[in-house]
Amino acid sequence: MKTSYDVVIRPVITETSMMGMSDKKYTFEVHRSANKTEVKDAIESIFGVTVASVNTMNVKGKKKRMGRNEGYRRSWKKAIVKLTADSKEIESSKACNKYYNS
Repeated sequence: MKTSYDVVIRPVITETSMMGMSDKKYTFEVHRSANKTEVKDAIESIFGVTVASVNTMNVKGKKKRMGRNEGYRRSWKKAIVKLTADSKEIESSKACNKYYNS
């Protein structure tokens, strides 16, 4: 059985995801086989918040070259989680510390 920390891999910190935080939308990299229900349960248990909706998408790896050799970056799954209006906010530094300092 997957734990919450197996489902949610890391937060995605980009300019676009930071703008979404004002609307209580947070972006995470999640396990490739995780579904929306598993992502919702994992976020609620890790951060102690209430999730309103989850949108997931598969991000295809980019083609990269090194000299004459070609390869692909890894493909991954992204989840955008929207919290309810009465839910507390997730601090980005707190989210990063859970994954990078463990």
